[in-house]
Amino acid sequence: QVQLVESGGGLVQAGGSLRLSCTASGRTISTYTMGWFRQAPGKEREFVAVMAWSGRPPYYADSVKGRFTISRDNAKMTVNLQMNSLKPEDTAVYYCAAQPGLKVATSGYEYDYWGQGTRVTVSS
Repeated sequence: QVQLVESGGGLVQAGGSLRLSCTASGRTISTYTMGWFRQAPGKEREFVAVMAWSGRPPYYADSVKGRFTISRDNAKMTVNLQMNSLKPEDTAVYYCAAQPGLKVATSGYEYDYWGQGTRVTVSS
C-alpha cells in the first residue's frame, strides 16, 4: 500500500505561483509512475502531469504545458508540482496519484493510489 498526502494549496492571484507537494509513505515510490490530476467544481477530474520513474521525460496536459513543472525526489518520497502563471481556470482540487510500472498514463483509472487532495483557488 502507498499513502499519499498533498500539501501546498491555497489562494493566489492570477499570474502568481504555487508549489504543491505530495509525500508518499508505506512503500518506496521509486518504481511508481506519479501523476497529478485536478477536479474543478462541477467538472470531471482531469489529467495535469505525469512522471514515470524510469527517467522518461514528463508529460503535461496542453492546458498547463509551459506553466507547470512536475518533479520527483525518490529518496525523499516526494513529488512536486510547480505551478506558475496561474489562471482562474486552474482553480480546482489537485490530487496526487501513483501507479506501479512505467506507463505514462493520463487516465485516472490507471492509478491505484490517491491522495486526499489540496485545494487551489486562483482569483482574477
